[in-house]
Amino acid sequence: MSAATHQKPVVLIAEELSPATVDALGPDFEIRHCNGADRAELLPAIADVDAVLIRSATKVDAEAIAAARRLKVVARAGVGLDNVDVSAATKAGVMVVNAPTSNIVTAAELACGLLISVARNIPPASTALKNGEWKRSKYTGVELAEKTLGVVGLGRIGVLVAQRMSAFGMRIVAYDPYIQAARAAQMGVKLLSLDELLEVADFITVHLPKTPETVGLIGDEALHKVKPTVRIVNAARGGIVDEAALVSALKEGRVAGAGLDVFAKEPCTDSPLFEFDNVVATPHLGASTDEAQEKAGIAVARSVRLALAGELVPDAVNVQGGVIAEDVRPGLPLAEKLGRIFTALAGEVAVRLDVEVRGEITQHDVKVLELSALKGVFEDVVDETVSYVNAPLFAQERGVEVRLTTSSESAEHRNVITVRGTLADGGEVSVSGTLTGPKRTQKIVGVDSFDVDVVLTDHMAFFQYEDRPGVVGTLGRILGDAGINIAGMQVARDEAGGDALVSLTVDSEIPQQVLAEIATEIGARFARSVDLGD
Repeated sequence: MSAATHQKPVVLIAEELSPATVDALGPDFEIRHCNGADRAELLPAIADVDAVLIRSATKVDAEAIAAARRLKVVARAGVGLDNVDVSAATKAGVMVVNAPTSNIVTAAELACGLLISVARNIPPASTALKNGEWKRSKYTGVELAEKTLGVVGLGRIGVLVAQRMSAFGMRIVAYDPYIQAARAAQMGVKLLSLDELLEVADFITVHLPKTPETVGLIGDEALHKVKPTVRIVNAARGGIVDEAALVSALKEGRVAGAGLDVFAKEPCTDSPLFEFDNVVATPHLGASTDEAQEKAGIAVARSVRLALAGELVPDAVNVQGGVIAEDVRPGLPLAEKLGRIFTALAGEVAVRLDVEVRGEITQHDVKVLELSALKGVFEDVVDETVSYVNAPLFAQERGVEVRLTTSSESAEHRNVITVRGTLADGGEVSVSGTLTGPKRTQKIVGVDSFDVDVVLTDHMAFFQYEDRPGVVGTLGRILGDAGINIAGMQVARDEAGGDALVSLTVDSEIPQQVLAEIATEIGARFARSVDLGD
């Protein structure tokens, strides 16, 4: 194997994934394979890889993470993360990504399929006919048209189910404490309390995450409030519908039928529920379509590419920030560079760090800009690779208090990001930047109390000194003697004869001895350089 091959980041595919997943990774990685379900095979295989791609059979727990000395990202080609120790990964600075939207259509379609199947008794009628029994009257069903469907949980999948079933002429009501009534009304859905929904629904379909609050939500008490003709579908998470309570309700005729894809304990191959003809059961097929598996593989492959390139990954579950608005995204590299410049100017780690965002951009969630700035702040401070995952941990370990403040008001620019820090001696350092023009050019517009207007480049330097003639000439002479070309220069001052700040952009890195010579000759209060290139 060539040396060039060894230099490629290594991606371990620990379970069978679609060929499209490997295609989406592209040629920039060395791809290895192993059987992740076999612990004896997984632990040595994961030891020197940069990323691991899994589905549900591979357990990436604290032991596996400790064994993976180079690991930067764990990618789960699916939604659930029960087999990944997210806390251990975060402590190790390992990003965990999944594919949260890969199966929403597939899951919604299965819920609709279960609902129709239980309404029309399709599975038991099919089984009877294949056994030589023609039982039309026994399997008489009910129409969906003009019936009321109660959607418990109006998230992405719940909305898709509501849209699809409204096409059958069903009236849609929903329970979701986190959705505004006006938003539901826009979708033609009436919001009700859970008790109200239980009383009026002819069909109930559950689309909630599994949390301590939702486990057993549709339990014995709830199943005493429903119509005896109700049919209940759970294709979300096992345990939200209490299985023992459902058995009792079916036995006593308080529920007319159920469609279940998920169970409290899986795999589940033996349940009292399976004894009922009016229960349609499937083995957790919610995400089991070719399309969903392919979408999941492609999504996490893209996330791995971003993660190994040091970019923020929208689908990272252990990174604050969530989905990034398109208007916010261009600010990420700017915020990171401002963080690096701040560290260069401060020359130490701040006691408190404030990331201030002003302007139109604040109509979106800009929490991610704080994270990006924090990544930049520690980029040139620690020996380890700084990621969007472990940057907050570095701040925590060093006792840095980090705050994000936002304001829609911005006097001179549409949007401004400022990184401001209080140092151990009580002093304060700040640097502000913005994006300008159609190309969204990155500029510095403020350093401490000075207004500046300097385009960000790979090599920059800043000098603060007492304003007097001849300083610019001295700067040019020393840099010229060192063979360093000045690309741009701006002098800012608070008043004539007061403090002045020179902001320089140069074509190459300024050696420390040259920086020190300049500082000595001009009597600089501080002389700092920063290299922002890769």
